Amino acid sequence: MQYRTLGRTGVQVSSLALGAMNFGRIGRTTQDEATAIVDAALEGGINLIDTADVYGDGESEEMVGKAIAGRRDDIVLATKAGLPMGEERNRRGSSRRWLVAALDDSLRRLGVDHVDLYQIHRWDPSTGDEETLSALTDLQRAGKIRYFGSSTFPAHRIVQAQWAAREHHLGRYVTEQPSYSILQRGIETHVLPVTEEYGLGVLVWSPLASGWLSGAVRAGRSITTNRSASMPQRFDTGLPENRARLDAVERLAELADQAGLTMIQLALGFVTAHPAVTSALIGPRTLEHLHSQLAAADTVLPADVLDAIDTIVAPGTDLAPHEKHDTPPALLDPSLRRR
Repeated sequence: MQYRTLGRTGVQVSSLALGAMNFGRIGRTTQDEATAIVDAALEGGINLIDTADVYGDGESEEMVGKAIAGRRDDIVLATKAGLPMGEERNRRGSSRRWLVAALDDSLRRLGVDHVDLYQIHRWDPSTGDEETLSALTDLQRAGKIRYFGSSTFPAHRIVQAQWAAREHHLGRYVTEQPSYSILQRGIETHVLPVTEEYGLGVLVWSPLASGWLSGAVRAGRSITTNRSASMPQRFDTGLPENRARLDAVERLAELADQAGLTMIQLALGFVTAHPAVTSALIGPRTLEHLHSQLAAADTVLPADVLDAIDTIVAPGTDLAPHEKHDTPPALLDPSLRRR
């Protein structure tokens, strides 16, 4: 396992990090299975575990808390808040009112008195940066969080938040957690240059592109992954964007074979090769998945393989742009771009 400094914090984290979204109902993972995955991840050198309040409506945090009991100090623990936690309109977003309550709920579920990294799950256009950063700074000063970061923010919002922190003399986001894979390279255009400029740590999610790069998706085979069952449209090869992904996967599989690598090693080796990326979040649902991904922990792709990837999916290109999570709201909601 490789270790890297998380932005400018001085904290050392593993180049592969354990994402716990699949713990509980989402991945149909039991507590015993989750604990076994955490055990094996720590044994394999992973020291960063990332979860969120919204995963299974708190179930993931509860399972992580039970799995790490008695060894909290050995783990860099991260969670997130901001996505809706129920129907009540104020149990979401990044207002001071909600973040203070949401963090207390997360700490209770995790069974800890602080988290190392608290992340705003999505940019909240209804809340000003000063409001959010002020609340996070106070929570940091209270000792409930060590650092705070953003997740899936558009590049311009990352910049705006950095300026707001400076203008109002508040703590700043020290990390960003974007989606990044060989098939979704759009963040190379704007987000990663910005994170490098401001010295942010970058924890990338979905490096296997929701299973497209796991080796389980190939031409001529039925797609039976867990994600394809819950999101069938993302894997409908009758759609042009999915045919383009499948064509790329076939070419990548040939490249991996020629390089003596698995598809997982190729995919994880690619994202961790970018100098702006600190860690790749893997989200195994089973021990078998975890071991296949840990096998990529020391993968370093040679220049010719990286160049070949660029010819298959051009730098800065998203093969499924409609699946972006950092699109400005006005592009999605006509009412926001009409007088």
